[in-house]
Amino acid sequence: MNYNIFSNVAPAMPNPSKGTEICKLLLSQASKDMRDPLVPMAIPALAAHLTDVKFMYSDNKYYELCGQMGHLIGPSGIGKAQLTHLVEAIMRPFREHDEMEYDKLVDWQRQLKTRGANKDKPERPEVSIWFPPSDITAPAFLQNAMALEAQGGRTQYINLPEVEMADKMCGGHRQVSQTIRNIYDRHRAGALRATAEGVTGNPIMRVNITFSSTPDSARSFYKKDLTNGFFGRIPFAYKARGERKGKIPRQGTYNEEFLANLDEYLSRLDCCKGSFVVKPLNKIADQLAEEMARLADLADDDMLFELSHRSIFSAWKKGATLWILNNQTWTRSIGEFVVWFCYYDLWSKVMVFGDMFKGGDVQPEETQKKGPRNMLDGLKSNTFNEQQLEDLRVSLGKSKEGTSHQLSVWMNRGLIEYSNQTGLYTKTANYLKARSAKGD
Repeated sequence: MNYNIFSNVAPAMPNPSKGTEICKLLLSQASKDMRDPLVPMAIPALAAHLTDVKFMYSDNKYYELCGQMGHLIGPSGIGKAQLTHLVEAIMRPFREHDEMEYDKLVDWQRQLKTRGANKDKPERPEVSIWFPPSDITAPAFLQNAMALEAQGGRTQYINLPEVEMADKMCGGHRQVSQTIRNIYDRHRAGALRATAEGVTGNPIMRVNITFSSTPDSARSFYKKDLTNGFFGRIPFAYKARGERKGKIPRQGTYNEEFLANLDEYLSRLDCCKGSFVVKPLNKIADQLAEEMARLADLADDDMLFELSHRSIFSAWKKGATLWILNNQTWTRSIGEFVVWFCYYDLWSKVMVFGDMFKGGDVQPEETQKKGPRNMLDGLKSNTFNEQQLEDLRVSLGKSKEGTSHQLSVWMNRGLIEYSNQTGLYTKTANYLKARSAKGD
């Protein structure tokens, strides 16, 4: 375990180094306080440039890298708009393509108006928009997915500055959950669409999408979807307000030098085709699976364990994207970022929604008090008895009957030792050393 998701301090982003120079470039024009959340939020936009690319995951199945998402959460005025500025730089080639597609529609509409009622009307041109506007409607979204599939299976990218805009895109809030699950799992839309022209379709949902919102809006948006798989499929990046400062954050400009450097990376994405197996990446995923099980045991929290599965998979996809951006070469730094992506997502979920895992309803800044907790750290003394753990469990709303089982799990994982002479449990030296290394 490399990070403490139970702390109110965000997991610190690794320093970009060999193999992750793209991260340094992405952050070069951002204000200092917004650098951590921008990297994971920018990767879905980058990955939208990929077509006909598959990677083998640790389960021995191949997956496309589409379906990458992210939700940036922070108080009003925190600087969330910086994501949009960065996204616009990344999506310039998509904008250029879309302008030509829009011109086709304008020309078609002009022909419709100039031809008389008795003349044959021109058919609507088949257009595909790679970077649709944030106010896209549900019919247009589905029609665009159909066009993209017909033209080779491109991935569309959508950036929603307000998370509630997803309702319009999906046809209502009840449809958001199913749509997001189809996007994440690269499933078909699950419905046929008919128009006056007789067009029907059920396309594979190749979409990358990012959202932004305040904590209150996010809690309201997901409150009925914490356990249906929708919530777990969204990686989160939470940025707290921090200390009040009387300074306006400084941002750079995406000038010609920046764009020229960025275009070199985008060309690597555009040119990448084929199926790949990156063994070091899958090794990281396997290690994270073990760490996540250990993490859930410390909190005795099944929901945390279930959420971690998709956090690992989402981080793995980001790692595969970084591997391509680094000329299809693995480095230790890429692995460090994959681990951080996973922990940062889980930390964000605990910070903003932790109390809601069990149906609570408090303010976001109070979630750390009522959400999942590392109960071994909650026992302040390094030596404790069974009654002390039982009391802690009860205070956290857990059953006292699970105390013996939790102690057994901790012993099997080498987190604690038991003394027959004293009847007390002691935190192991390895556990204390790991906690000390993280400064907890």
